[in-house]
Amino acid sequence: MHSPLSTVEIKPTAEHRYSIIWLHGLGADGHDFESIVPELRLQAEANIHFIFPEAPYRPVTINGGMTMRAWFDILELSRDLKADVAGIYDSSRAIEQLIEAEIAKGIPPEHILLAGFSQGGSIALHAGLCHSRRLAGIVALSTFLPTLGQMDDVRSAANQDMPVLIAHGILDSVVAVELGKKTSDQLLDWGYPVEWCDFMMDHSVCIEEIERIARFINAIFR
Repeated sequence: MHSPLSTVEIKPTAEHRYSIIWLHGLGADGHDFESIVPELRLQAEANIHFIFPEAPYRPVTINGGMTMRAWFDILELSRDLKADVAGIYDSSRAIEQLIEAEIAKGIPPEHILLAGFSQGGSIALHAGLCHSRRLAGIVALSTFLPTLGQMDDVRSAANQDMPVLIAHGILDSVVAVELGKKTSDQLLDWGYPVEWCDFMMDHSVCIEEIERIARFINAIFR
């Protein structure tokens, strides 16, 4: 068992019916996407438990071994962003614990959605595609799936029809848009209901993207 991750949380103000677990990017923390909640203006906002887990501190190779919050180590800042795959599996297990904690509160797994930005999006994708029970969906922002080559062996049939939104900045100077598109195309080839959208932005979030995320979540959490 992992030590539980520290979290920033926004509790539902009405009956708890849904949960969104939203993962930050490299070097950020659980407060990074806290302010996005009111901007989304979700129909079911009052019924949603928002959980923003915080990655453990670890040395990051591409940053000269500097210690910071990271879901996994990045070994090489090449076009393919060589990642520490063992770290991805490790962080995904920590997210599994958060999912199980929500299920223990009586929230059905199909009412639990994973979202993540950059590194956090990689973990949201890996953990969501591999989860043994059907989840609500995945929102993956400015990211890619480093474990794509292993997915045939580890992905779960339970989530084959789970909706996935993958969004990316065309001008992304950190995670090349081609990496995000490759992930999207592969998931589409495998039959997942993936929605791909790109925006004229760098490695960030824009208003148009927030509106697109809101439409995606509102279609699932009514």
